[in-house]
Amino acid sequence: MEWIDISTPLRSGMVVWPGDDPVWVEQTMSLERGDEYNLTRLAMSAHTGTHMDAPRHFLSGGAGMETMPPALMSGPARVIAVDDPVAVRAHHLPGNLEPGERVLFRTRNSTVHQRSPRFAEDFVYVSREASAALAGAGVALVGIDYLSVGGFSTDLRETHETLLGAGIWVVEGLQLAAAAPGRYELLCLPLLIPGADGAPARALLRPLPRPGAA
Repeated sequence: MEWIDISTPLRSGMVVWPGDDPVWVEQTMSLERGDEYNLTRLAMSAHTGTHMDAPRHFLSGGAGMETMPPALMSGPARVIAVDDPVAVRAHHLPGNLEPGERVLFRTRNSTVHQRSPRFAEDFVYVSREASAALAGAGVALVGIDYLSVGGFSTDLRETHETLLGAGIWVVEGLQLAAAAPGRYELLCLPLLIPGADGAPARALLRPLPRPGAA
């Protein structure tokens, strides 16, 4: 089965969190202009596009990106569709969550806000109650299809602190419009930036065969 790229392409002028510097992607050397080689320069926040949050992002003294277990970067994952226009809530979580699961939430962000050229303050986020339930279930990774797992004006710190404080790694800025609810193999590789509170990542999904399928 083919891989589904669920990463946000990096480009100049893309949507960033309010207050972050704009993304700058520029070709500074060009063979077509007579230079000896092509060279691209980029400047951006570590929390731009598809990226991962390390505990250090919201926890004083928290671990940096270099501590992320490599085994967590690939393996089984579950895409869960949530139709609530405001937040992922505790009752949206399946009752059979298992310790160590990777859970990705597909919301209206993927079909509405991800297509907007402007930052959307009303993006769907993971509520503090849902984050507490995820922590209680012992999941290992939580993903969301906008720039933050916590809301812009509600549960921003609370959700991050609950998930990161429980040792749950967070991936944000996913593009899940093409990923139907179900079980997948996830490949998510953040840049290795020692001591960083986050890092850009490339994320891919591949559907897993259904039980009993030939």
